[in-house]
Amino acid sequence: MIQDKLDVIKGIEPWLGQNLGSFLKPINESWQPSDFTPDLTKETWVDALGDFRKRTESLPDDLLVVLVGDMITEEALPTYQSWLNRLEGVTDTTGASDRPWAQWVRGWTSEENRHGDLLNRYLYLSGRVDMRAVEVTIHHLLNNGFDPRTENDPYLGFVYTSFQERATKISHRNVATLAQRAGEESLHRICGLIAGDEARHEKVYKAIMARIFEADPVGAISAFATMMKRKIAMPAISMRDAKDDHLFVRFSRVAQRTGVYTVRDYADIIESLVKEWKVEHLGGLSDLSAKAQEYLCTLADRYRALAEKASFTRPDQFSWIFDRQVG
Repeated sequence: MIQDKLDVIKGIEPWLGQNLGSFLKPINESWQPSDFTPDLTKETWVDALGDFRKRTESLPDDLLVVLVGDMITEEALPTYQSWLNRLEGVTDTTGASDRPWAQWVRGWTSEENRHGDLLNRYLYLSGRVDMRAVEVTIHHLLNNGFDPRTENDPYLGFVYTSFQERATKISHRNVATLAQRAGEESLHRICGLIAGDEARHEKVYKAIMARIFEADPVGAISAFATMMKRKIAMPAISMRDAKDDHLFVRFSRVAQRTGVYTVRDYADIIESLVKEWKVEHLGGLSDLSAKAQEYLCTLADRYRALAEKASFTRPDQFSWIFDRQVG
């Protein structure tokens, strides 16, 4: 079975190589973090920084919390690249391989790297958050590592990335909406651009998984069902600060209350992937695969029922905003 999967991944590689030019944006045409923050080399930097900080005064505490949480998630990028490089058949054995899989992983990483850099710089210059507390959280998250429970299996890995890229797109897009409501158009644009990157990456991973479904529908549906049964662990699940080992739980409650990322979003992502990969219409399946098919096609509604019962009204305190409470 492992060799069969490796053969499928190897068979996808020429297609990936042919499409890298459309999957990744040309570096010299891409936005960079310095495009959106005051230029401290200019003589007018004091006024520019003052205007920047004035705009951020409108951001409420709950928006700051979800923005910090999203930034910390993006800053753990070294963990995610290391994980992708461990997937069987995808591994960049030299660190500078010209294989399409290696080029994709490095290209994806270079585009994602801008997200944490920009949000970190934005929050630092705003003066609205306790940056040392934020930095301690990033340090802990990288130190704690991350196990998405994909076992270095590329099928499981690409189910995970397809799901997670859509989740981060939703989160950044909703933070952009909250920023616009608060009157901070610059942050609205920043989070919108980041969400755009995540949407493009989502399309790539979904397309990769679609080709796996075409080549090996039984293996693909098994991988999809396996990841859904294990539940998709969010990348920042090991988040903590100097005081709290359950920081991610509290951050998640604020994300739920603000509508940034909810149980209903989780259900909607499952439903979208079931439709994307035409799971309902797969035929010629074994009894075991047919059970996986039935499970996947009804799973979104189960999560929607759970969303109706969930409550996230408990107030939470965060070191990131100088131990103030939100909620």
